[in-house]
Amino acid sequence: MSSSLATPTLPIEQRDILTVSALNAKARQTLSLGLGRVWVEAEISNFMRAASGHWYFSLKDDKAQVRAAMFKHQNSQTTFTPKNGLQVLVRAEVSLYEERGDYQLIVSYMEEAGHGALQRAFEALRAKLSQEGLFDAQHKKSLPRFPHTIGVITSPHGAAIRDILTTLKRRYPMAAVIIYPCLVQGIEAPGQIVKALTLAESRQECDVLIIGRGGGSLEDLWAFNDEKVVRAVFAMTIPIVSGVGHEIDFSLCDFVADLRAPTPTAAAEYCSPDQYELLQYLQKHLKLLQNAAINALQMAHQHLVWQKKRLTEPRNLLIQYQQGLDHMQYRLYQAMLQPLQKKMDILNIFRHQLHQHAPSHKLLQWQQQKEKLSARLQSALIAQLNDKQKKLIAQSQALHTISPLATLDRGYALVLKDQHVITEATQLTLGDKIKVKLARGEVHCEVIS
Repeated sequence: MSSSLATPTLPIEQRDILTVSALNAKARQTLSLGLGRVWVEAEISNFMRAASGHWYFSLKDDKAQVRAAMFKHQNSQTTFTPKNGLQVLVRAEVSLYEERGDYQLIVSYMEEAGHGALQRAFEALRAKLSQEGLFDAQHKKSLPRFPHTIGVITSPHGAAIRDILTTLKRRYPMAAVIIYPCLVQGIEAPGQIVKALTLAESRQECDVLIIGRGGGSLEDLWAFNDEKVVRAVFAMTIPIVSGVGHEIDFSLCDFVADLRAPTPTAAAEYCSPDQYELLQYLQKHLKLLQNAAINALQMAHQHLVWQKKRLTEPRNLLIQYQQGLDHMQYRLYQAMLQPLQKKMDILNIFRHQLHQHAPSHKLLQWQQQKEKLSARLQSALIAQLNDKQKKLIAQSQALHTISPLATLDRGYALVLKDQHVITEATQLTLGDKIKVKLARGEVHCEVIS
């Protein structure tokens, strides 16, 4: 009878016999030379940072996975910290770990997936809009020197709005501030930003607008690179200052706005004059006006003296000239006094406005707001505590229902020997000491049969 597993016919000295080490070495060379360097986009899993500084992890998609390693001298150039679940784009060489025979990737470069695509989309849209002329200087509008109302388009809960309001209060508290709240991150953010811009344009209640948010990654700031948002900013008739992110961050809104600020705080500074510098300016010009009035009076007085010296008899003519001179002097005084009085009235108005925006008034409002928020917090805590207490009672009742003690309450007993539960008579022998636990109390017994 012949067998399907026939013995090889070649002599043993003619067979190409490999050790496992040699086989794995050939496989590694074949993979490395055959595939070479590849780019792979996948999700990180089983990430581990060794004491040596090397990274070991798996790259997977919804159908397969492969082991990967990134050595210390390569991963030290990575600008972010990998973690499980993160989608990345890697450049790697296909290899094989010979000691275990594991197929793996040796990663030399890693970046977060999507960032490169976003950057390319950013540059493409920037080039398109620039070619259309949206960024040209001829479309830029000048900012008002003394705005009465300043609008802010941003999230009402972020750090940016706090920085803007703090800066405006410090520099120019007499200006009114209108906030147009909107999301500044996420899929719904572009639509809300466009809606806020449209609302501000339709109302025409602001002299200048600030649009922006705090810093973040390119993905976080992407709403301000949306084409609809950029075109809405370009279509505005109200001057707009863009303050998106930190100083190193740039968005397409920065290019299309009338003025780009490196931060939201800087945007508030660009829109508001410094009240202290303004006060110094007024005081300086008031002094100049006072000096001009004094000089004019002195010159008029000298002219009057000169005219008096030219007067001669008869006495009546002198008296007539004197009356005319008195009348002219009165008119001159009135002519100089009226502009001075107008300046004084304007100065009093500014002083009154400064007093109305004094910190004491704002502190009182904040104190009242704090008391309201404290009362709301206390009510919320009490309600949450009552809810937790009800849940605890319900869970205690459910636990009692399945407890062995509840079973004892229904007339059953628990037999114990040496703290072990007895379920069969064969577990006992004559003379054993047992304990019978009842719903209330326990009985100590001895086995007699």
